[in-house]
Amino acid sequence: MNTVIVVICLIVLFVLLLLIMINHGSNSNERVNNKKPITYNDIVNAQKNWGNALVAISTAYEKNGIKGAAQVANQALDSAYGYNLGPVLFNPTLTSGKHVFRPTREGALAYFIGGNPNFPDKGFAIKGWRSVSTKPAAYFIDGDIAMWMGNVFLTDKNGKVTMVDKSWGYKRDKDGTLRIVLHHSSLPYEP
Repeated sequence: MNTVIVVICLIVLFVLLLLIMINHGSNSNERVNNKKPITYNDIVNAQKNWGNALVAISTAYEKNGIKGAAQVANQALDSAYGYNLGPVLFNPTLTSGKHVFRPTREGALAYFIGGNPNFPDKGFAIKGWRSVSTKPAAYFIDGDIAMWMGNVFLTDKNGKVTMVDKSWGYKRDKDGTLRIVLHHSSLPYEP
């Protein structure tokens, strides 16, 4: 009788191990999450879209005031950022005090267009930006998660270029859309 129990336990153990191996094979990110792995080209496209959105917010502000900028900024936040996934680890360039970190959509919108009494922002995205380009320092990709760091160059309507050090973290959502879930930006240190 003990031999029969041991054999049954071994069979159950074998079946469990087989199921684990099937579900956690070399392409486990695709199979388990049903998500396409992120590529470097996906990161580049996400950065271009972010830069185009920043320019669109600036031009909307100049043409249609804060209402126009708010409409474009809301669309940009909904299409680029992962606030639908949870808090976004957002540390904008020009923030201070208790409002340095912006894990909420409300805080991010205030940073981009200002006008929110809960946040002391003047609106980073309404500063007349005309173009955005990036220069990578390094990136990391693991399935449906990716991270990038480097320099971002912002050119305003007068041709002045501002360089910021930036890190972005990306994750694919359940629909396969690449979302910013980490955004850290700072001005280069000058001793």
